[in-house]
Amino acid sequence: MKSAAVLFLAEDTPSPVLPHIAEVILGLVAFLLLLFVISKFVSPKFEALYTERTAKIEGGIEKAEAAQKEAEAALVQYKAQLAEARAESARIRDDARAEAEQIKEELRAQAQEESARIVAQGQAQLEAQRAQIVAELRAELGRQAVELASRIVGESLEDEARRRGTVDRFLADLDSVSAPAKR
Repeated sequence: MKSAAVLFLAEDTPSPVLPHIAEVILGLVAFLLLLFVISKFVSPKFEALYTERTAKIEGGIEKAEAAQKEAEAALVQYKAQLAEARAESARIRDDARAEAEQIKEELRAQAQEESARIVAQGQAQLEAQRAQIVAELRAELGRQAVELASRIVGESLEDEARRRGTVDRFLADLDSVSAPAKR
């Protein structure tokens, strides 16, 4: 009897595993209502946030790529400017060397001209001094010759015109005798 009583009791009592039909329907309606609210209100918000975040990330990536391209372009431009500056400095250095050489040559030419001028001036002075010494020697030689001739001849050769003519003749004879010896 016990078994029939347990069976009877089991049929009248609700099963702890199987829910009541009312609970299943109520749960199903609540689930559908929750599904409707999520699909109508929550899911579009999440989709909008997801799209916005995706756009921001893609925009950030595009900006980063653009910044990287700009940086690369700036690097290329910097390298080109650096190469140009190096070439310019080399050209300036070469120009300075060429100008220094030109100045050195000009100074050397000026020094040579000055040296030649000084030598020419010295030669001119020497020639003038030689001419002066020759004139003084001629005058002295002439005086001595006149004095000697006066003593030999015994007459006075003090007349200036006569003395000058005699001295000039004597010196011309002396030059003609010494000129062949010089050659």
